[in-house]
Amino acid sequence: MLSVTEASARGIARLVADAAHGTEVLVTRHGRPVAAVVGAEHLDELDRLVADLRDLALVIGRAAADDGRRTPFEDVVEAFRRRSTGA
Repeated sequence: MLSVTEASARGIARLVADAAHGTEVLVTRHGRPVAAVVGAEHLDELDRLVADLRDLALVIGRAAADDGRRTPFEDVVEAFRRRSTGA
Protein backbone atom coordinates (compact mmCIF):
# COMPACT_ATOMS: atom_id res chain seq x y z
CA MET A 1 0.00 0.00 0.00
CA LEU A 2 1.17 3.47 -0.87
CA SER A 3 -0.38 6.85 -0.36
CA VAL A 4 -0.99 8.96 -3.44
CA THR A 5 1.98 11.07 -2.40
CA GLU A 6 4.24 8.01 -2.05
CA ALA A 7 3.04 6.58 -5.36
CA SER A 8 3.72 9.91 -7.04
CA ALA A 9 7.23 10.00 -5.58
CA ARG A 10 7.87 6.44 -6.74
CA GLY A 11 6.86 7.43 -10.27
CA ILE A 12 4.57 5.87 -12.81
CA ALA A 13 7.37 4.08 -14.64
CA ARG A 14 8.39 2.18 -11.50
CA LEU A 15 4.79 1.40 -10.53
CA VAL A 16 4.14 0.00 -14.02
CA ALA A 17 7.37 -2.01 -14.00
CA ASP A 18 6.49 -3.45 -10.58
CA ALA A 19 2.99 -4.38 -11.77
CA ALA A 20 4.38 -5.99 -14.91
CA HIS A 21 6.54 -8.19 -12.67
CA GLY A 22 3.64 -9.20 -10.44
CA THR A 23 3.89 -6.66 -7.62
CA GLU A 24 0.50 -5.08 -7.10
CA VAL A 25 0.17 -1.69 -5.45
CA LEU A 26 -2.88 -0.39 -3.65
CA VAL A 27 -2.93 3.41 -3.68
CA THR A 28 -4.64 5.15 -0.79
CA ARG A 29 -5.84 8.66 -0.08
CA HIS A 30 -6.34 9.63 3.54
CA GLY A 31 -5.93 5.97 4.45
CA ARG A 32 -8.66 4.73 2.10
CA PRO A 33 -8.02 2.65 -1.04
CA VAL A 34 -8.67 4.66 -4.21
CA ALA A 35 -6.81 2.76 -6.94
CA ALA A 36 -4.78 -0.33 -7.69
CA VAL A 37 -1.90 -0.85 -10.07
CA VAL A 38 -1.90 -4.42 -11.35
CA GLY A 39 -0.33 -6.20 -14.30
CA ALA A 40 -2.34 -6.66 -17.47
CA GLU A 41 -2.35 -10.45 -17.13
CA HIS A 42 -3.81 -10.19 -13.64
CA LEU A 43 -6.44 -7.73 -14.85
CA ASP A 44 -7.40 -10.14 -17.65
CA GLU A 45 -7.73 -12.92 -15.08
CA LEU A 46 -9.95 -10.73 -12.90
CA ASP A 47 -12.13 -9.88 -15.91
CA ARG A 48 -12.52 -13.60 -16.71
CA LEU A 49 -13.45 -14.34 -13.10
CA VAL A 50 -16.07 -11.60 -13.10
CA ALA A 51 -17.59 -13.02 -16.30
CA ASP A 52 -17.59 -16.52 -14.78
CA LEU A 53 -19.34 -15.23 -11.65
CA ARG A 54 -21.99 -13.48 -13.75
CA ASP A 55 -22.61 -16.69 -15.67
CA LEU A 56 -22.81 -18.67 -12.44
CA ALA A 57 -25.26 -16.19 -10.92
CA LEU A 58 -27.44 -16.49 -14.04
CA VAL A 59 -27.39 -20.29 -13.87
CA ILE A 60 -28.23 -20.30 -10.16
CA GLY A 61 -31.02 -17.77 -10.67
CA ARG A 62 -32.52 -19.76 -13.51
CA ALA A 63 -32.26 -23.00 -11.56
CA ALA A 64 -33.97 -21.43 -8.55
CA ALA A 65 -36.82 -20.09 -10.68
CA ASP A 66 -37.25 -23.23 -12.81
CA ASP A 67 -40.69 -24.73 -12.26
CA GLY A 68 -40.21 -27.40 -14.93
CA ARG A 69 -42.66 -25.90 -17.40
CA ARG A 70 -41.44 -25.21 -20.92
CA THR A 71 -42.92 -22.98 -23.62
CA PRO A 72 -42.24 -23.93 -27.22
CA PHE A 73 -40.26 -21.31 -29.14
CA GLU A 74 -43.02 -20.95 -31.73
CA ASP A 75 -45.51 -20.00 -28.99
CA VAL A 76 -43.15 -17.31 -27.70
CA VAL A 77 -42.67 -15.88 -31.20
CA GLU A 78 -46.43 -15.87 -31.76
CA ALA A 79 -47.04 -14.12 -28.44
CA PHE A 80 -44.56 -11.36 -29.34
CA ARG A 81 -46.04 -11.07 -32.82
CA ARG A 82 -49.52 -10.57 -31.35
CA ARG A 83 -48.22 -8.08 -28.81
CA SER A 84 -46.36 -6.02 -31.43
CA THR A 85 -49.34 -5.88 -33.82
CA GLY A 86 -51.89 -5.27 -31.08
CA ALA A 87 -53.86 -8.38 -32.05
